[in-house]
Amino acid sequence: MVTPASFLRFSKIVLVWVFLVIIAGAVVRMTQSGMGCPDWPRCFGKWIPPTNAGELPPDFEKYLKQQDIDHTFNVYHTWVEYVNRLLGALLGFLLLIQFICAIKLFWKSNRRIVWLSTVILLLTGFQGWLGKKVVDANLATAKITTHMIVALLIAALALAIIYLQSSNKNTGNKKLSNISLLALALLTIQIILGTAVREQIDVISKQLDYGGRQYWVGELNAMFYIHRSFSLLVAAACIYTFMQFKKAGLNLFSSRLLIFCVTGEIVLGITLAYFDMPAFAQPLHLLFSSLLFVALFNNWLHSSAAVNSRDI
Repeated sequence: MVTPASFLRFSKIVLVWVFLVIIAGAVVRMTQSGMGCPDWPRCFGKWIPPTNAGELPPDFEKYLKQQDIDHTFNVYHTWVEYVNRLLGALLGFLLLIQFICAIKLFWKSNRRIVWLSTVILLLTGFQGWLGKKVVDANLATAKITTHMIVALLIAALALAIIYLQSSNKNTGNKKLSNISLLALALLTIQIILGTAVREQIDVISKQLDYGGRQYWVGELNAMFYIHRSFSLLVAAACIYTFMQFKKAGLNLFSSRLLIFCVTGEIVLGITLAYFDMPAFAQPLHLLFSSLLFVALFNNWLHSSAAVNSRDI
C-alpha cells in the first residue's frame, strides 16, 4: 500500500535518479558518444544494441553514415549512449508511477503535488522527444542547450514535490528569498554561458578530430572569458547566500552544499582552463553546477512563504 511516507521516500529516489540521468548525459558528451546510437528510439534498428560488428543489421551503412566521428561501429560509444537512454527511460517510468500515486494520495489534500507530478512527467516526455531531435540533427548545439535547461528544471520540480510533502511551517523571509532568487538567476545565466562555451568546444574538438585537447582553450573566443569572469560574481552570490542563511539561523544542508559546490567548481574550472581540459573534469563540472542549481532552489524554497518546508 502506498502511504505518504513511502511516497516521500520514492520522491527522493526520483530526485537522485534525475541526477543519474544528468551525469550519464555528461559522460556521453565527455566520451563523444552522442551518436553512438545514430537512430532513435532504437539503436541500429534494434531495441538492444549490438555488442560487436557481426551483430549489425544488413543495412547498417545507413546508420553509420549519420555519424560525424569516424563512421565506424564503436561498441563503447554505442553502449555509453544506450545506457544513457536506458536511464532516461527508467526515469520516465518512475515519474509515471509517481504521477499515479500522487493522484491517489494527494488529489484532495495537496493538489499542487499532483500538478507538479503532471508537469515533471510532461517535461520528461518533452526531453525524450528533444533527445530524438538532437539525434536527428546530429547533435545540433541549440537543442543540446535546451536539453540541459530542461534537465535542470526537472530536477528543481522533483525537489519541489519533496518539499510540498513536508509538515513543518515556514513563515518565510523575504530578504533571504530575494537573495536566493538573485543567486539562482545569476547561476542560470552562468550555465547558459557555459553551454555556449561547450558548443564551441564541440566545434573545435571536431575540427581537431576529437584530439589535441591542449589546443581547445586557445581556440575559444571571448565567450569563454566572459564565462570565466562571470563565475566570480556567481561564487560571491553563493557565498553571500550561505552567510545570510547562517546569520538567520537557517542551518540548511543545501547552504553547506553551496560552499562545497562553489569550491569544487573553482577547482574544476582551473583544471579545465589550465590543464588541457581533461575528460574527467567535464562531467564533474556539469554535476557540480547542477547540484549548485538545486541547492539554491532548495534555499529559495526554505525562505519562501509560499510553501511549507523542511531540510531534507
